[in-house]
Formats: sequence, structure tokens, C-alpha cells
Amino acid sequence: MRSPDLTCFSLCRLSVAGLLGLCLAIPGLTVAAADEPYLTISAADCAALTRHLPADDVTYQAGVDVRSKAVAPADLGANDPSGGGGITLPQAVIIPIEVDLFDRFGIPANGVNFKADAFIGEVTVDLASGQAFFNGQPLQSEAEAELAARCQWIIRDSKAAD
Repeated sequence: MRSPDLTCFSLCRLSVAGLLGLCLAIPGLTVAAADEPYLTISAADCAALTRHLPADDVTYQAGVDVRSKAVAPADLGANDPSGGGGITLPQAVIIPIEVDLFDRFGIPANGVNFKADAFIGEVTVDLASGQAFFNGQPLQSEAEAELAARCQWIIRDSKAAD
């Protein structure tokens, strides 16, 4: 798993906000009968908002190669009868964000008198949902997350119809 680049997060969030703004400016905006606004967007619009979800026929299948022939599984400890050779992943990955002020400002290091590590915060990524947080605050709003989730289904449905 790659460490997220904060610049990329900022650009991605700006892109999502811009795309949402463009979508809201579309003349086809209609209002539901229950006075709840809704927006119809195309699969092409959604493609910019969602992460890639591979089709079932291209996802990893243990013990099978690309030609559907049986091979030894790549899972660590898969052949271990005691079951003790596997790797257990954590529920979340925590990435501390720190700045070394000695390096940042060219100050000669003197660790006895001065500690120069400044803790900025931490990014926590929930591996089950893919949701990222900075200091406990979601890096994506609930509305953006809901829109992205719905777009994933729109894209899947449009590919199934083709």
C-alpha cells in the first residue's frame, strides 16, 4: 500500500469539489417530490470521482494462474498445517506526519539541548473501508463518500449494459 501524498489529496479534493460544482451548474438539475434535491450524472462524470474496482474475472484468485491452471498459492503460510505462517493485517494503518526542524531550517543538530521533531498530526487509513482521516477528521466528507459510492454502481451498471 502506498503512502498517500498530501498534495495529491489536496488536488483530488479540489478536483472533486470542482466537478461537483460543474455538476450542480448543469441545466438538467431536478428536484425530487419530497423537496430533496437530486442530480443525475453520467458514467463519464462518475469515472472521475471513483477509484478503480476491477471486474470479478480479473481479480486475484488464489491457486489459479492467468490461464485458469492450478498453481501453488502465493499466500504466506497457506500450506502450513498449523496455520501459523499467515500475516494478519491491522484494521488501520497510521502514518505520523512530522517535520524535523533541524533539517527544515538548516540548524546544526544538538540533540542534548533541543529536540527538533514537530508532530503535525497523523493520517489513519481504515483498510476495510479505504476511508482516510487526518487527526480524526475525514479527508472526504460524508456527501463526497456517498456520491463516490453511488458512482461506483453507476459505472458498473453502464459497463454491464455495454
